[in-house]
Amino acid sequence: MTASLSQILTSPIKQALAELFSSSVDKIEFQTTRKEFEGDITMVIFPLLKQIKSNPADLGNAIGNYLVANVNEVKRFNVVSGFLNIVISDSYYLNFFQTIKDDSHYGFVKSDPKNKAIMVEYSSPNTNKPLHLGHVRNNLLGYSVAEISKAAGKRFIKLKSSTIEEFIFVSRCWLGKNLATEKLQKPQD
Repeated sequence: MTASLSQILTSPIKQALAELFSSSVDKIEFQTTRKEFEGDITMVIFPLLKQIKSNPADLGNAIGNYLVANVNEVKRFNVVSGFLNIVISDSYYLNFFQTIKDDSHYGFVKSDPKNKAIMVEYSSPNTNKPLHLGHVRNNLLGYSVAEISKAAGKRFIKLKSSTIEEFIFVSRCWLGKNLATEKLQKPQD
């Protein structure tokens, strides 16, 4: 399993704080970089200001320069009023995609047998009638919901309407055969 960006950056940031400011922190706070700023991940500097008596811009620049010099995944950075926006190198993403491309279970959650099963019912085309886009849409939606549920680790049962109709038909045939057999075997008075 590959490490997340926050996992990769936490240790070097703690090292930077120790080396540059002789300070240690327990937790580094990250968030998604806002769209209007360049960056892939943002470190929130404000929680560190109480412990490290520094101006947010100076603290952000010091940590950013340390990361660029010491962490291969960091390409560049910018500081915007207490937020260190970090730009990650393309090689990190290429390596990440290379690592997960052959993992057919990447992104899937294992199903817990203790969870309740959910039933996803969707129609399938009636083979006695012409196929149209409504059939395709219903099949794709039903199948997609079932597969998303499976990836999320839900226990589920896929049930197509034609399967229900076929089950009802077979049940009626079976029931009818049994009723007919009972009548034949029943002694006549």
